[in-house]
Amino acid sequence: MTDKRPLRSAQWFGSADKNGFMYRSWMKNQGIPDHEFQGKPIIGICNTWSELTPCNAHFRKIAEHVKQGVLEAGGYPLEFPVFSNGESNLRPTAMLTRNLASMDVEEAIRGNPIDAVVLLTGCDKTTPALLMGAASCDVPAIVVTGGPMLNGKHQGKDIGSGTVVWQLSEEVKAGKISIHDFMAAEAGMSRSAGTCNTMGTASTMACMAEALGTSLPHNAAIPAVDSRRYVLAHLSGMRIVEMVHEDLRLSKILTREAFENAIRLNAAIGGSTNAVIHLKAIAGRMGVELELDDWTRVGRGTPTIVDLQPSGRFLMEEFYYAGGLPAVIRRLGENGLLPNPQALTANGKNLWENCKDAPIYGDDEVIRQLDNPLRADGGICVLRGNLAPKGAVLKPSAASPALMQHRGRAVVFEDFDDYKARINDPQLDVDETCVLVMKNCGPKGYPGMAEVGNMGLPPKVLAKGITDMVRISDARMSGTAYGTVVLHVAPEAAAGGPLAVVRNGDFIELDCASGRLHLDIPEAELQARLAAWQQPQGLLWDGGYRRLYVDHVLQADEGCDFDFLVGCRGSAVPRHSH
Repeated sequence: MTDKRPLRSAQWFGSADKNGFMYRSWMKNQGIPDHEFQGKPIIGICNTWSELTPCNAHFRKIAEHVKQGVLEAGGYPLEFPVFSNGESNLRPTAMLTRNLASMDVEEAIRGNPIDAVVLLTGCDKTTPALLMGAASCDVPAIVVTGGPMLNGKHQGKDIGSGTVVWQLSEEVKAGKISIHDFMAAEAGMSRSAGTCNTMGTASTMACMAEALGTSLPHNAAIPAVDSRRYVLAHLSGMRIVEMVHEDLRLSKILTREAFENAIRLNAAIGGSTNAVIHLKAIAGRMGVELELDDWTRVGRGTPTIVDLQPSGRFLMEEFYYAGGLPAVIRRLGENGLLPNPQALTANGKNLWENCKDAPIYGDDEVIRQLDNPLRADGGICVLRGNLAPKGAVLKPSAASPALMQHRGRAVVFEDFDDYKARINDPQLDVDETCVLVMKNCGPKGYPGMAEVGNMGLPPKVLAKGITDMVRISDARMSGTAYGTVVLHVAPEAAAGGPLAVVRNGDFIELDCASGRLHLDIPEAELQARLAAWQQPQGLLWDGGYRRLYVDHVLQADEGCDFDFLVGCRGSAVPRHSH
């Protein structure tokens, strides 16, 4: 039903008084004619373009296609920049500034004369940051991601973004290839504009945006340089104008049912563990209750049917050509595995209406049949126990089945610097049965919870032909990485969690089937160690954004948002200053 309420932008441009005069007059210095202010929806284009964020460096062209669609549908587009937190260059980690970017987005939307917003996202943290900020305002919004880059090429074979770096660097340490062979792959890994072409965090979050219903169908997988990406941008520009008239705000789309669909689909695609944190943060902004246990309740038991690196063989190009996310949704839905097929999406139809007839190509190679999955249970494994009272996670589709139940001796690194200083030491007391433990890399400890959890193995172990060991930390890992890696241990070591008091020689038990992560020492000994623990130096920042971050960031199980940002504050127009 068309909404007849006055446009939000009319509170700037709709009055014949001093304020209306000033707002319109200042905008007219860009050559905007008067009729553009006469009752047309003003559509903000929230752009994370930056040459320092290579994944998003092509967004100027995408924005132009969005504008064409907005104009065609009778709206007027106004583009604005927000903080572009690119994963590839930003130190110490883009996760440190995800919340900062979300604040930028929220205040830009609320404080400006826009009726709806198109969110141009791509690189890992830009998608959740923009959805978080828009959700806090609860305006009509639609996501347009930049798309994945073309397949990497090296020595006549396809190589995946990020994944090949982890693989080849381990082979160098094992003495299997030379440093020259390693460096030769560099130019071939990133052949076009776009995000990582593996099922890393960028592709995962693009899929999550589509699974949540915040984008048009097929948005997640169209390659960045495929002309169909520009068609989708154009159609999204047209659709956002209709969403204004329908009053189709994010709160009508980002429901608990939508998040349950996303959790199930994350398992089916072999998505990144980072999605756990980002979905929790987006849900928190919308006021939707979402807990770690929902990943067990909804996700576990779901087969991983998308055969993509780092879990499988193929890359995002093949995923799109095989049918993309709509094909996965259809395959799950036809087998009764889509939790909430009636969930509303941005195009006004429900998820099942969009996907029930989606074509599936490729002889069930890239998108497999349910009875021939890549992993029978691909749902994110949530672990609890005395080592992780508030939980930890593991990605089964990227782990070694033989290590999913394991007991081993801890080899402990106090922080990432300690790890780098000692991991290559031939005298390090370690073998393949050990459990590598790294502390103080969580939200407060790094700070920012960097992607260092997938610790490279010691050369002395790699030389034996071993390619995986159990690794445990309070850090994150790149969605392009792989291995039997326990991440997001909460509470983190820097907050005094039990991880802080693990010692060399302690035995640790991992049991993914039962969701157990246990430090095998007497309870009295654990409590004595915790009582004697002292916070490491270096966390008390003198000031600036890092001090704000450390003082207010929530733990991984709560989405790592700031405590004062949780919740929806709405789009009420701030008081004018004239």
